[in-house]
Amino acid sequence: MRFLLTFWMIVAGSLAGAADLSALKAPGVVALMRHALAPGTGDPAAFRLRDCATQRNLDARGRAQAQETGVALRAAGVTFDHVWSSRWCRALDTAALMEMGTVVEQPPLDSFYAGQGDPEGQTKATLRMIETLPEAARVLIVTHQVNITALTGLGVGSGEIIVTRRGAKGLIPVGRYMIAP
Repeated sequence: MRFLLTFWMIVAGSLAGAADLSALKAPGVVALMRHALAPGTGDPAAFRLRDCATQRNLDARGRAQAQETGVALRAAGVTFDHVWSSRWCRALDTAALMEMGTVVEQPPLDSFYAGQGDPEGQTKATLRMIETLPEAARVLIVTHQVNITALTGLGVGSGEIIVTRRGAKGLIPVGRYMIAP
């Protein structure tokens, strides 16, 4: 199956080169990835955190999307010092299938969609976790649309990575990367 490789670089509001993954290699990068394609919205009413059968999960296209994203990043020489994930199965599966490093579950990255969780508290906790990292550390965070939007103000597609750098007032988006499912 062929995938459409799309990359946007946002620099002062303009678009740059389509094949440039250098923003993901920069020291201190924070890559915020929405889990790969998991058809549907939210989770079923019987959702249980440690029971993937009760959750919305990646489909075959989502699994392939996660694998292909990892292959593309590794081929470009992109590495991360830390790989963090929400505890939801679709996020953990995305992170594992990418093969970018040992995946560490981080509860603040759990979805707060539709009244679940604590949007403000989880967003602040995520920023605090990032602040504890050494300045040059690169981190891949696999989470959910609502979490990424709270951190950046941007919408994000399934499997899309919002590339950010740390700033005095939070995360500053500097690029986007996505392999479409």
